[in-house]
Amino acid sequence: MTVRFERTTELAAAITDAFDVSLDVDIHMKSFEDSGERAIGGVQAGGMVLGDDVTWRARHFGIWWTMTSTITEFDRPNMFVDEQKKGPFKRFVHRHTFVDNGDGTTKMTDTIEFDAPLGPLGRIAERVALRRYLPILIDKRNDELRSHFATRG
Repeated sequence: MTVRFERTTELAAAITDAFDVSLDVDIHMKSFEDSGERAIGGVQAGGMVLGDDVTWRARHFGIWWTMTSTITEFDRPNMFVDEQKKGPFKRFVHRHTFVDNGDGTTKMTDTIEFDAPLGPLGRIAERVALRRYLPILIDKRNDELRSHFATRG
């Protein structure tokens, strides 16, 4: 069963800056330092573009996970999509959209769709943990983006 959720975040940045920083591997790793998340393959530093992939390794629920994602759609500065190519989910798609608010700020919307693997066991994991845990991870990443722009001066 596909699970879908959205998060909207206001960023104190021009749309092009918000877009570019959202694709920055270093900023992503900073937002997940507490899970030990690291880029271990593909693009391992700096920004990403269409067709780039990155392999992440991180500890969640006390278990080390590896996931490779690819940028499959890219329309700078309006949106990009990253999709799991290999990893713990049956399917994981993350669409990032950006809207210029006209005042030097940007509205960013994350739309995530995923399917857990393992049939009935995966559906239990969705209900018990993933539906709550994944939005928290997106919020944590977006808090780091907000902090990045707030401290730029």
